[in-house]
Amino acid sequence: MSYNTFGHMFRVTTWGESHGPALGATVDGCPPGIEISEEFIQVFLDRRRPGQSKMTTQRQEPDQVKILSGVFEGRTTGTPIQLMIENTDQRSKDYGEIARQFRPGHADITYHQKYGLRDYRGGGRSSARETAARVAAGGVAQAVLKALVPGLVITGYMTQMGAKHINRERFDRDEILRNPFFIPDAEAVAEWSDYLEAMRKGQNSVGAMIELVAEGCPPGLGAPIYAKMDSDLAAAMMTINAVKGVEIGEGMAAAMLTGTENADEIVMGPEGPEYLTNHAGGILGGITTGQPIVLRFSVKPTSSILTPRRSINTAGEAVEVVTKGRHDPCVGIRAVPVAEAMMACVILDHLLLDRAQTGGMRGEIG
Repeated sequence: MSYNTFGHMFRVTTWGESHGPALGATVDGCPPGIEISEEFIQVFLDRRRPGQSKMTTQRQEPDQVKILSGVFEGRTTGTPIQLMIENTDQRSKDYGEIARQFRPGHADITYHQKYGLRDYRGGGRSSARETAARVAAGGVAQAVLKALVPGLVITGYMTQMGAKHINRERFDRDEILRNPFFIPDAEAVAEWSDYLEAMRKGQNSVGAMIELVAEGCPPGLGAPIYAKMDSDLAAAMMTINAVKGVEIGEGMAAAMLTGTENADEIVMGPEGPEYLTNHAGGILGGITTGQPIVLRFSVKPTSSILTPRRSINTAGEAVEVVTKGRHDPCVGIRAVPVAEAMMACVILDHLLLDRAQTGGMRGEIG
């Protein structure tokens, strides 16, 4: 089993390594006739691209996507779409010293234990560089969703970085793309910048919390048991590098609520059922309610730091590891566009699954 593919009807297979000649994705199951272009996909990749500020890795990659197949005269053909992104700024020499060492907090040791060998240059396949391919595939998913569900909008943003939190009373959606942190709180940007700069200068890193909201998602997507929308979303987020926890709606906070507090009451509105609250995060019994889908996940601190850490080498000898190279002091920043891409892929996959099973039919109410 290769385990490089996700999705059911909308299937994405990513390929390539951090320091190889290129990486990319093969997207299969995309409906025909969808307007798409390299320029449309590039918008999403530019948000994830490294080297745009001192808050992220200084690896200079243009991340220019090329569509090699599956698109003709600006429209999808229904055949597999091959996407390629060339690597242009590899510095493999930065990793020579750790070729036979295991970096604490990294997948080096588990890859070695499983496969008996590993590409130590930037982590190879386990590098967060692989997520560029997912963002490209997510761009395809966004194009399809734009055509099939025009009102659906997926928005991701950071809500926490280490000890710093946004002030939700100052929540400003328009601010998200105006700052390097993807935070909806303009007044917090300067404080967060100073905080992360101190981490970077101290040869350290910090974790983060990301929130995703999908508005305009139709009700009825998902299934009650083994294809729950929330379980597939959670699984998708957990595949992103450094993600350590996912919650939907109230999530872990639901443990502190009573039944009367947690149950979202329902009333009949002029256009159908309306919910008075959204503790469920837009999903009940694995099926979307039509309310906004609300998801949060935590990202651990970047393990690649210049502060010496104790470890062992392939011979089992004690070593002190310093990870040189160009790394994100907070990997959670660039996780935002990756998470949006994964959410788009999952929602589209469930939309196509629902069309195949029910034809879009819905039970009548009222």
